[in-house]
Amino acid sequence: MAHTRIRKFNTKDTYPEQNLDNDLCQVVLARGTMVFVRGQIGQDLDTSANVGVGDVKAQTEQAMANIKMLLEEAGSELDHITKITIYLIDPRYREDVYRIVGKWLKGVYPVSTGIVVSALARPEWLVEIDATAVIPDA
Repeated sequence: MAHTRIRKFNTKDTYPEQNLDNDLCQVVLARGTMVFVRGQIGQDLDTSANVGVGDVKAQTEQAMANIKMLLEEAGSELDHITKITIYLIDPRYREDVYRIVGKWLKGVYPVSTGIVVSALARPEWLVEIDATAVIPDA
């Protein structure tokens, strides 16, 4: 890997009651140029159309697809994510959202923070995800 991942773990071991399978770590020592991706939601970046209104799974898939696309446009990729922050408006969405994020980031081991907030910028948004990545030195 281009980065040093310290204290790797999988959520199926640390949170067995939650039926999750996400590869995470406590620290990422990143090398290269940093990329900060704005919080992404269930919105098509090309049309600004909302995707998955009322469907947290569809919104999470769109947010992760947006992150992938933006990282690639910046010269990076999902494998170079060092940190993600997930904002949820309802803690009951956690398992569905984390399963989807875990699928997109399988084997990446980013550091991760999850936050439950009272609302996001628009009432139809249920989840927002931001990411920090790097463009590794050649």
